[in-house]
Amino acid sequence: MKYLVMTAALASTMVLAGCSSTTIDNSAGRATVYEDARSPGKVQGVGVESQDIMAVTDQMMRDMLSNPQLVSREVAPRIIIDSQYFTNESSSRINKNMLTDRLRINLNRASNGRLVFVGREYADMVEKERELKRMGVVDGGTIRTTQATAGADYRLVGRIMSLDAMDTRSQERSRYHQITFELVDLELGTYVWSGMYEFQKTAQDDVIYR
Repeated sequence: MKYLVMTAALASTMVLAGCSSTTIDNSAGRATVYEDARSPGKVQGVGVESQDIMAVTDQMMRDMLSNPQLVSREVAPRIIIDSQYFTNESSSRINKNMLTDRLRINLNRASNGRLVFVGREYADMVEKERELKRMGVVDGGTIRTTQATAGADYRLVGRIMSLDAMDTRSQERSRYHQITFELVDLELGTYVWSGMYEFQKTAQDDVIYR
């Protein structure tokens, strides 16, 4: 019995010692800190972070808007930009919608009608509303009626890829990312525009991305 009591006391002492050595600030009432999403934050690792998402989508947006094949057509091309054909083959955890949504929204705002974006992601929702209108359950709305929903000319495809290396002595990890974006002609299957963004980071791999 005496042995068990001593063992329990030793275990408690070890737990308390472990807690006292931590540097986590859990003080009550600690204020939330807002950070500039375009700059590296207080917590940094080797994965894809907010400043990377903003930089890559800004660069792709500028590149697409400077392409005369896309923005100088007499009739604005219809484009689908969503994450369905945008794959993550990298070792980084990332929500792909953060890239495709930001690119589409900023392009839609900046193109000012020179590009038209098809919301294929919400095709079921549109079809249900059209059916209600055709059945007379609801009226026809105030815009117009069409024979069919919009077909697209181009669709975004792409990949996120990475190459990792680790120093086993220092435990430092280096990760190279290559993110590709391409628009595919939905009649011919050809690529009408391509863009690529690359970056590499080195850090202690002790950051968890969620």
